[in-house]
Amino acid sequence: MVKLAAFPKCFMDQLCVDHSMTLFEWIEMASSLKVDGLEFYSGFVDALDPVTLGRVRRALLEKRLEMPMLCYSPNFTMPDAARRKEEVARENAMIDLTAYFGGKYCRILSGQAYPEISHKDGVQWVVGCIRECLEHAAKRGVVLIMENHYKDNYWHYPEFAQKREIFLEIVDQINSPWFGVNFDPSNAIVAGEDPLVLLRAVKHKVVTMHASDRYLESGSLEDLKAHEGNLGYASNLKHGVIGKGLNNYDEIFSILREAGFNGWVSIEDGVNGMDELHQSVAFLRQKLKQYFN
Repeated sequence: MVKLAAFPKCFMDQLCVDHSMTLFEWIEMASSLKVDGLEFYSGFVDALDPVTLGRVRRALLEKRLEMPMLCYSPNFTMPDAARRKEEVARENAMIDLTAYFGGKYCRILSGQAYPEISHKDGVQWVVGCIRECLEHAAKRGVVLIMENHYKDNYWHYPEFAQKREIFLEIVDQINSPWFGVNFDPSNAIVAGEDPLVLLRAVKHKVVTMHASDRYLESGSLEDLKAHEGNLGYASNLKHGVIGKGLNNYDEIFSILREAGFNGWVSIEDGVNGMDELHQSVAFLRQKLKQYFN
């Protein structure tokens, strides 16, 4: 059975930067959504003491919410080998946190696209670091999920494996039951690519999905390709209610159903407020029922 989670894209800075919102407040707000779980970001929990972590776990249980996925952003493209070792250790710590909350999936990325890093070195370092994490993931019963990512909120440079060719080059070298893909159709759009082309290439490896939608405030999709290499998101591409943007969710879910997908769909929405998040939940509930239940 495909389950639905929510991720507080709208409250990232409040939860991670200025701390004007507590994780307990988010859990309380999210309990009004008709979802099965809440995806956490490492910045919500990695600095919490054991007592507070226990309180968070109990708060989830009280609201009958799971924590299926932990969103983490390892930076495996740093030229310094010692720093990459530290990133592997940090990823392993996030795997432990995932397991603590009963989650089964922990995100793994490539790293930042530093201008001085060659394609060959970047791919080699990322593949090596992921392989180093697999043994620990297996011990904790956690699957590492590689996302076709654009840019972590708090990174300077975009994702090294942002483009489909690099992403596939990395993913195709990892063959393990403890490794899969977290598919994000909107990130492909942001990168100026067709999300359905990527999905067809990785459909049998997709174990989780980020659901969001984007719409063009002005210009065209071709304009996004001219944005390549910039450090931020294209200003003409906006978040909106899922199902009302550029993503073809009927085609996406048709492909996933044919591939036997049975994982979690986590909503990355609500940038414009909780009302839009409620609308996105309603849309996805209807679609999941139509295609998977």
